[in-house]
Amino acid sequence: MLLAGCSSRKGNRVNDLLATLGLSQILTPDRMLGLLRAVLVLAIGVALSRILSNGIARAVRNRFSGQEAMLVRRLSYYALLALVMAATLNQLGFKLGVLLGAAGVLSVAIGFASQTSVSNIISGVFLLAERPFVVGDQLDIDGKIGEVLSVDLLSVKLRMFDNVMMRVPNEQLIKSTVLNRTRFPIRRLDIAVGVAYKENTEKVRELLLDVASRNPLCLEDPQPLFIYKGYGESALELQFSVWATRENFLPLRNVIHEEIKNAFDGHGIEIPFPHRTLYAGSVTEPFPVRVMPTTA
Repeated sequence: MLLAGCSSRKGNRVNDLLATLGLSQILTPDRMLGLLRAVLVLAIGVALSRILSNGIARAVRNRFSGQEAMLVRRLSYYALLALVMAATLNQLGFKLGVLLGAAGVLSVAIGFASQTSVSNIISGVFLLAERPFVVGDQLDIDGKIGEVLSVDLLSVKLRMFDNVMMRVPNEQLIKSTVLNRTRFPIRRLDIAVGVAYKENTEKVRELLLDVASRNPLCLEDPQPLFIYKGYGESALELQFSVWATRENFLPLRNVIHEEIKNAFDGHGIEIPFPHRTLYAGSVTEPFPVRVMPTTA
């Protein structure tokens, strides 16, 4: 009896406090119970949404690429999260029919206010359908080269070679020229070579082909190319092109220039450079040139 009396007095005090604050009609026991159920539904629903979306992504990973599996995981997570939010609002006493009508009006207003985001989403759908690149590819966008980390509905995220992340809106990618450096298994390396006019180009060609044959990073098929580019101001302009796998492209570019320079030096092939003549005018006396004796 004593405990019942204490509980009754505490309940009366709580009711008096709520009445003083003007919350006695709002925080009724039924509403408090509904709020508690809504919090539980929200917490459990968010956790289950993450677990289920990760499970769906793992299930489709064998049938889709990493990019598509990532998109499936995010779409499934957002879809499940929308169901959780609807169930949470239902526990709070909101009618789903009224919510759907309000959501329709709100979606129209948001659509007008976020035209850029909608454009990026549509561009992202086109990128996913066309698949010009996937996660892990190296892209060249306006001279900036980076590795694709993710392809989202709004943007594509790249990791640059200096370990800086770059975010590019999907709409910009649709409008820009994008070079995919790792789409195909092999790549061609074009090397600009200049030799003096006095040199025998056939000998130069044989030396370059010998350099390519000795380098294990150069592919034999396709064969190297030797192309005349034209007559430069101070040199015969040539192009020597070799092929390598995309994994060996950068190592080959780093070593083959040095190998060509060493081969030319060893056979006396001159690599000319531009010369400049200083002319002071027809009425000016020539500049005196004096050879100074060397001192020990």
